[in-house]
Amino acid sequence: MRFSESWLREWVDPEIDTAALVHQLTMAGLEVDSVEPVAPPLDGVVVGRIAEIVPHPDADRLRVCRVDIGDGTLLQVVCGAPNAREGLLAPLATVGAQLPDGPKIKRSKLRGVESHGMLCSAIELGLGEAAEGLLELPEGLEPGAPLAAALGLDDTAIEVDLTPNRGDCLGLAGIAREVGVLNRARVTPVAAEPVEAAVDDTFPVELAAPEGCPRYLGRVIRGIDPHATTPAWMQERLRRSGVRSLGPLVDVTNYVMLELGQPMHAFDLARLEGGIVVRWAEAGEKLLLLDGREVELDAETLVIADHGQAVAIAGVMGGELSGVADDTGTLFLESAFFAPTAIAGRARRYGMHTDASHRFERGVDPELQRRAMERATRLLLDIVGGTPGPIVEASDEAHLPRPATVRLRRERVRRLLGIDIPDDDVEEILARLGMEAVAAADGWEVRAPSYRFDVAIEADLIEELARIHGYEAIPPSRPHGAMTILPEPERRADAQRVAGTLVERGYHEAITFSFVDPARQALLDPGHEAIALANPISSDLAVMRTTLWVGLLDAVAHNLRRQQPRVRLFETGLRYLQGTDGIVQEPMVAGVACGTADPEQWGEAAREIDFFDVKGDVEALLGLTGPASDSIFVPEKRPALHPGQSARILRGDREIGWIGSLGPQVAQKMGLKGRILLFELSLSALGQGEAPSYATLSRFPAIRRDLAVVVDESLPSGDLCATVREAAGPWLLELQLFDIYVGKGVDSNRKSLALGLTLQHPSRTLKDNEVDTVIEGVVQRLRDDHGADLRE
Repeated sequence: MRFSESWLREWVDPEIDTAALVHQLTMAGLEVDSVEPVAPPLDGVVVGRIAEIVPHPDADRLRVCRVDIGDGTLLQVVCGAPNAREGLLAPLATVGAQLPDGPKIKRSKLRGVESHGMLCSAIELGLGEAAEGLLELPEGLEPGAPLAAALGLDDTAIEVDLTPNRGDCLGLAGIAREVGVLNRARVTPVAAEPVEAAVDDTFPVELAAPEGCPRYLGRVIRGIDPHATTPAWMQERLRRSGVRSLGPLVDVTNYVMLELGQPMHAFDLARLEGGIVVRWAEAGEKLLLLDGREVELDAETLVIADHGQAVAIAGVMGGELSGVADDTGTLFLESAFFAPTAIAGRARRYGMHTDASHRFERGVDPELQRRAMERATRLLLDIVGGTPGPIVEASDEAHLPRPATVRLRRERVRRLLGIDIPDDDVEEILARLGMEAVAAADGWEVRAPSYRFDVAIEADLIEELARIHGYEAIPPSRPHGAMTILPEPERRADAQRVAGTLVERGYHEAITFSFVDPARQALLDPGHEAIALANPISSDLAVMRTTLWVGLLDAVAHNLRRQQPRVRLFETGLRYLQGTDGIVQEPMVAGVACGTADPEQWGEAAREIDFFDVKGDVEALLGLTGPASDSIFVPEKRPALHPGQSARILRGDREIGWIGSLGPQVAQKMGLKGRILLFELSLSALGQGEAPSYATLSRFPAIRRDLAVVVDESLPSGDLCATVREAAGPWLLELQLFDIYVGKGVDSNRKSLALGLTLQHPSRTLKDNEVDTVIEGVVQRLRDDHGADLRE
């Protein structure tokens, strides 16, 4: 919300300077984003009156003006502006004046005629965008007066960055109300007295969608002057608020919106047919907008229509075919309340963001429409004339919002703010905020005014007390509480332990959006249906992620494009799945790696990372809450992963994650090159391991025996090791797979696995025959279960 300080001080004028006002607004939660002068320095620019004007003797497009600047002399100035005429008041830059971003004015000759200054347009003074003629000043200004003083340009434009809940401050009336409350100052609102109808002309209004528009007011104004212009004072106030003047009919509606916070729209009545109907659009219905674009509407869009077609997107933008034009003689003026839920996201859906949608999305006072209508009518009659008809109102009380009544407890105020505010002060603050407070046994029952639709719960009221009492008036204090040491179960691996383990192994933590591109989501995880957002930020952030890989791979691509070939990233966060009872949010940890296995060094040759490097990282995570051997890697296919280089990770019978290499076709579609390894694990599964337990160390020697067995090449080594552990019994201290061989001496489709078995008894020395018996049992079990043969 941008406004000029002088305009605000017409409403409320506390005895504080600009810096104090800005600080006050920011500390009250209305953060001031910028404070700028409304005009550049204009030293040497004065009000001039063209007293005489004659054609230039040697140039058809130039004229010689004699300009009165109030000192009894007439300055000769050569001017080429088409609107220069006798009697016109216009800015004159005298000799020596420095124009903003322009030349320093000097005495000069133009086609042989001396010129002692320069008559200026708005753009040359930095006061507007119009450059087709001189800036025409209002009558009543004294020639020779400094322009800045004459136009009140010694002013500042203040821009407030409002939070979405403070839609009541999207009008000068709301800002003034806040300043008045903060300073206990009187607020003088503008007059909005009822305008009596001069004719009986009406235009019927019907609410076919009261849930989206429960109140709609319209008024016919006939006989307006199509040649009228917007007064200079209104144009200047609009300019200082960042709004361009578009003619009196549009300017008045914009002015009332800035003044009161109520967006309005003016239709050309001659272009409307039958009556107004507020309804939902028909799917596929088309509308030509004021900005020249034709859009195809969907059935969730609220529209203003006549009896023939849609003429505006409600609360967003009007249509070209019904808008006011230079020849408009009869207006239909609209002032409506649209439910925020009916407007939210509609502008973005059609690639727009308008001042009206910005306000309606956040909420407009449902009792403001008639006052805005009367104010706009009076301004229009004063500027363009005409005869107004009566106001036609259609409303549905059942769908209009009701002011909330909230219970406020003294004890809750003290607990949340840490201070005791006297009852009298609480009641005074609430009264200044326009709230009705009725005393109760433990506090108050508070009824919010209609414009404070953001006040719904007790915490909202306590926030208001803190704002108005002053955050700076709340003394700092240390928190008090029992310092209880909470137990940290050893069998649980929380996100912090998981993150620490991966950082130790060379990974960097990434944080990516939970909203992802639907196309990439479907590419990486086609097995899960993604949850679509009702109001997405953009088309490429339209669904909730079902895997953390989407964001991580985008981060990898971002790094690779910036010459970072070795990437190790991980993320902990939620994935979102469709469950039988609604949305399931599952905490996950995922990682991605590419490039060389180790950083560049002199001691070892560079080697590209492979599946087993990342498998080691995953086993380190699995080992946080128990032996990594309790989890098995089962070779299986997954659409996004490379066939033959992917595995499902199981702990017992439960699937806890996946690991693998990104498939080449998927990598190509995502614009990625090289080998990229991925893993994803359930954090909750990692937190369900075994707690460490004490076991006595044996004092007796261990015996190691090595076996080389030949098995089918398709047999996973994990299955073989599981069989060995089961067959070897309790004396097996350690099992190590130390060699895999395929080639000469081994039949095709077979492989040789070399295993090291370390046996130890807890209370005595094992004998050779006992060890031989264990080894023979292991070999026999491998023959029976896996068709294994000892390799000679």
